[in-house]
Amino acid sequence: MSGETLSRLYATIAARKGADPETSWTAKLLAKGPEKCAEKFGEEAIEAIIEAVKGDRERLTAEAADVLYHLLVMLAARDLTLEAVLAELDRREGTSGIAEKAARK
Repeated sequence: MSGETLSRLYATIAARKGADPETSWTAKLLAKGPEKCAEKFGEEAIEAIIEAVKGDRERLTAEAADVLYHLLVMLAARDLTLEAVLAELDRREGTSGIAEKAARK
């Protein structure tokens, strides 16, 4: 998976905002609102954590893909673009994680 893959996936998710919830899982999630999208992201994150603890690489790979998808759905539900998140990562690049966390306070 590359950055282009994530960008294409986000574009597909954004395009589904107005789609029929009966024909698109993404549209169905988005129609339920940002809170439901956030809840679903949390569920998928927990599933990924479980697989990471168990050490099942194949299942962790599948769950990590679900986490990325649901993260992008949650962002779209709040009209936050992938580009905004990537710009924040670019801003943080080269900054120590310890320094970056200290700057948040």
